[in-house]
Amino acid sequence: MARVLKSGTHPHAALAALIEPELDRVLPREVAAFAERLAARAGAKTAAVLFYGSALRDQALDGLLDFYLLVDRARAWPGSWLAAAAMRVLPPNVGYAEEEFGGRMLRAKYAVMTLAQFRRAMAARSLDTTLWTRFSQPCACAYARSDDDRDAVLDAACAATLAAAYWAAVVGPDRGEPSAYWNALYARTYELELRVESARRSDSVLAGASERYARLLPVAWHAAGVAFETHRDELRRLLAPSDRAAALRRWALRRRLGRALNLLRLMKAALTFERPLDYVAWKVERHSGVRLDFAPWQRRFPLLAAPGLYCRLRRRGLLR
Repeated sequence: MARVLKSGTHPHAALAALIEPELDRVLPREVAAFAERLAARAGAKTAAVLFYGSALRDQALDGLLDFYLLVDRARAWPGSWLAAAAMRVLPPNVGYAEEEFGGRMLRAKYAVMTLAQFRRAMAARSLDTTLWTRFSQPCACAYARSDDDRDAVLDAACAATLAAAYWAAVVGPDRGEPSAYWNALYARTYELELRVESARRSDSVLAGASERYARLLPVAWHAAGVAFETHRDELRRLLAPSDRAAALRRWALRRRLGRALNLLRLMKAALTFERPLDYVAWKVERHSGVRLDFAPWQRRFPLLAAPGLYCRLRRRGLLR
């Protein structure tokens, strides 16, 4: 039986009607199968698996696939007590996986957190901007345990979009095309992340999807209660100066905390990242053509192996 769409009865029906088809898009069978294999690791405790990122935007499977796994509780995901404790304190935990489909090896980076944590992180009041930034962009529900879990994902994606639209109004221009607001937002949130990409990464996010973001912003502003005017292809936010000044002070707090949070996540990943050496080896081979091999003890103790690996890469000119 065909599933009844929720968007018609959603509290933000117009916004949900734009996001729901993105969640329900048909994915390549390899992606769907990869998601199911990841979900099986936590069995019945996996609520949903989301597929997102550049592989979704570009519809390419030769790079790194990005998945988010939402589970019932931290201990549901197999791993050490340390990893579970770290997920409770500072989600998500991350890992690397390889799976073969029809003789073709696919690779993925995945993040794991509880569904409850995920839903809380989508709110505009969250001090951590990373998650609602990511899921205000297109994502697909590659696996859902039940209709209720899938609807919870839709609610979270709508909340992420509302958060992003609100902060875009705060940090964006007084007046401009929708892309100007989204670019202003993403440039500010990406600069808080510890990445090699420049802040102009926001351009690549909007590339090829300008119509999507143009449709989304006025609908999301209306749902979020942000007053605005429309002038042909441009929007003009109508925030009172005192309200915007107060909001910018709240944004400044997020800006101060953002890099610290992401640095803590990087330090946590050093202790909890699953299969880190395989991830490094894939990155090195993809970008340089050099294949790295590791001894069993290095795989067992990746932190101890890290200094030697760093020197090895420096000697071969693979790190600068």
